[in-house]
Amino acid sequence: MSDRALHQTIAQMVPQGARVLDLGCGDGALLAHLQATRGCSGYGVEIDDANVHACIQRGVNVIQLNLDEGLAMFQDQSFDVVLQIDTLQHLRNAEVMLRETARVGKSGIVAFPNFAHWPNRLQVLMGQMPVTKTLPYQWYDTPNIRVGTFADFEQLAAKDQLQITDAFGMQDGAPVRWWPNARASTAVFAFRRAA
Repeated sequence: MSDRALHQTIAQMVPQGARVLDLGCGDGALLAHLQATRGCSGYGVEIDDANVHACIQRGVNVIQLNLDEGLAMFQDQSFDVVLQIDTLQHLRNAEVMLRETARVGKSGIVAFPNFAHWPNRLQVLMGQMPVTKTLPYQWYDTPNIRVGTFADFEQLAAKDQLQITDAFGMQDGAPVRWWPNARASTAVFAFRRAA
């Protein structure tokens, strides 16, 4: 799936004019897209020097920060939407960052590779770790610290008292709402703290 298709889908989930915090924003492409098409403002958070430079070149406000150190610099509910797109699987303490996302933002959106996608299951059944477009690395050189599934995230959200407001998968650039745990390579969730 292309980043562009995912970015367009995520953009439709972000309210017009929202104040956005994009955690692990990479080169700033999504936040730049939100600024240009949805009138959003906000910040990206990124650790990689080259990506920070790319954000600046794009006109995206960026803070260089290691997400494993937390978000203590941000006040509660200081953003309308906090994004974690292709970030959760790279964090040492994903659960803490998920709680921080719900604390700092009025809502959150996460997207991550769905390890339960049927081609991944087939490769594991054949005795090997999956290598796909969404999980393009070998087991020995992957930047992913952990893998998760659509169903795993639903359980974690319930455990952490997060209310899922939308959930679907993405496959070949299109949303998958029927049986996404097996039929989608990427899991997408919108959530907020339960009242």
